[in-house]
Amino acid sequence: MGGGYESPKMSVKSNIRSRPSRVETQVNSRPHISGRSARRQGMAEQIVRQGSASVTELAESFGVSVMTVHRDLDELERQGMVRKVRGGATAQASNVWESNIAYRLKAHSAEKDAIARAVTKLIEPGSSVMLDDSTTALAVARQLGDLAPLTVVTNFLEAIRLLAGHPEIRLIALGGEYHATHDSFLGLGCVDAVEAVSTDVVVVSTSAISEMYAFHQEQEIVLVKRAMLEAGARRILAVDGSKLARVALHRVAPLDDFDVIVVDANAPAELLQRLRDHHAHVQVAQM
Repeated sequence: MGGGYESPKMSVKSNIRSRPSRVETQVNSRPHISGRSARRQGMAEQIVRQGSASVTELAESFGVSVMTVHRDLDELERQGMVRKVRGGATAQASNVWESNIAYRLKAHSAEKDAIARAVTKLIEPGSSVMLDDSTTALAVARQLGDLAPLTVVTNFLEAIRLLAGHPEIRLIALGGEYHATHDSFLGLGCVDAVEAVSTDVVVVSTSAISEMYAFHQEQEIVLVKRAMLEAGARRILAVDGSKLARVALHRVAPLDDFDVIVVDANAPAELLQRLRDHHAHVQVAQM
């Protein structure tokens, strides 16, 4: 009788051991897309951190095949997060491609802060200021609280978030189509919004300047910058030294259209002198 009782009991125990748990079943059946998303995010972060990375390096870092890395980079490029190059990917700008906002926020931050300090000395309390979607203009936005009361107009979502809670800053957000690559609003809607206002000062940056012109890689951004320059009574171009003696695909404006060009002191001396030879209104921001 004892044997007849124990045999089914042992059989039940055996079945329990061999049956996958609910947790195991859920883990094993979890879709692969979440893994891909995390891996792609990790790849993007590594490329932004380093500036660039090879396909082989990424394959080793994430334990996947070279073909998988290529597919991931294709998707990251489609999202505007990186740019594929031969043998890998980069977050750095070229003459036809602007770098992602995450990379630009990390690049030349000390120089941008110095430029911002110089720019704020050109802005009067109580005035109206228009800022573009550059990270240099964002550095200016961080220092505008000391000049309040102010009216600030911008299409840069990060600057909008930064200034929205300030009690003495009247904030006008420019609409349009949102672009995640730049964290800003662009397109016809933004241009129309810019053309509907007029400010005392406009502060813009750009990707490249030669001795005669300011340039940028992307047509939609160029159109917004041009509209902003028309809307400002005083025009300030704020660029770090890495932008000097470079060109990009589209001309934004002649440098003579700007009232002041502010460049950091870390810019190569030869390039600074060349810029000064052509333009008397160059200010060098001390670090």
